Amino acid sequence: MVNIDTVYQKVLALTNKEQKGYITPQEFNLFANLAQMETFEQYFYDLNQFQRIHGNDTVHSDVDDMLEEKMQFFEVTHRASDITGYAGTVVGGKNFKNVPNEFYRVVRVEFNNANCEILNTQDFNNIMLSPLTRPTTSRPVVNIRGNLIRCFTGLDVNVTPTSMIFYRRPKIVRWGYVVVNEKALFNPDPNVTQHFELHLSEEVELIYKILKFAGITLDKQVLMQGGANLEVAKVQQEKA
Repeated sequence: MVNIDTVYQKVLALTNKEQKGYITPQEFNLFANLAQMETFEQYFYDLNQFQRIHGNDTVHSDVDDMLEEKMQFFEVTHRASDITGYAGTVVGGKNFKNVPNEFYRVVRVEFNNANCEILNTQDFNNIMLSPLTRPTTSRPVVNIRGNLIRCFTGLDVNVTPTSMIFYRRPKIVRWGYVVVNEKALFNPDPNVTQHFELHLSEEVELIYKILKFAGITLDKQVLMQGGANLEVAKVQQEKA
């Protein structure tokens, strides 16, 4: 977890160093969430890229392992009791389950210990048309469209999965504060402050990304370009 106040103070120090402008707490919170989601989404692209490269025997230098370490914090497993409790939506007379709001990307879905084949919407809609492709209880299929999860086992009705593993979204970050003598002071109360949920190693990249976004808002080309260049240099170092 990355301390949000540490990031904010470093961003303020860098932007004020040459009087390039002040970033308000409201602006910082907006930039911080953009930076967190951009970093989080990049994990999936990087994992796909590095999985194609043969890993080495040194775990700590294997990029694939490092990415999985960063991502495992967001991996969630829901069992039958959890899924049964999902809200439902009736479509075409069938009651489909809604995935939880925290849902980001599915990893694995099971029905009675059988792994469900995850299909795109078109393939899922067509698979019931032919007896050759029709799913069975031992070969169930699943589709997640929008916020609905649909699971078929060969019967002309939907069933509820008994297990689902997925990546959740990071919580929305917020630098909480109280105003004292017309100045915003950090308030560490967890009811008003939410730190970054990303791995500690992402602190520097978060700062670079926030500087990039701040430069756009403050219309400071030097600040924006500087943040972008530092971000690119760090990414290149990680992937070298």
